Amino acid sequence: DSPSMGPLDSLRRQAAFAPPTYAILKVMPEDLVTVDATGLTCPMPLLKAKKALNGMIAGQRLRVLATDPGSVRDFEVFSAQSGHKLLESSEAGGTYRYLLERK
Repeated sequence: DSPSMGPLDSLRRQAAFAPPTYAILKVMPEDLVTVDATGLTCPMPLLKAKKALNGMIAGQRLRVLATDPGSVRDFEVFSAQSGHKLLESSEAGGTYRYLLERK
């Protein structure tokens, strides 16, 4: 004797054989990513920026906020060596703002 199938059993069996569904997120170059590295010292602002850039697409922009004065040189050198464009580098009130564009 096999027990009778209820409505939930039928749905469970259908779900087991259903193809997986995926959410497709479209990332656009104009989508700005922000990394807040305030309070962190060298090399952390740059490492956090590198990690963010690795997950981005070409042309996408990254805004980095930092309070480490050494980050000015770090981002200039990183941009020159990596090929990512440093579009902006400014300081106001002890906070350094960088805008990079992913190559």
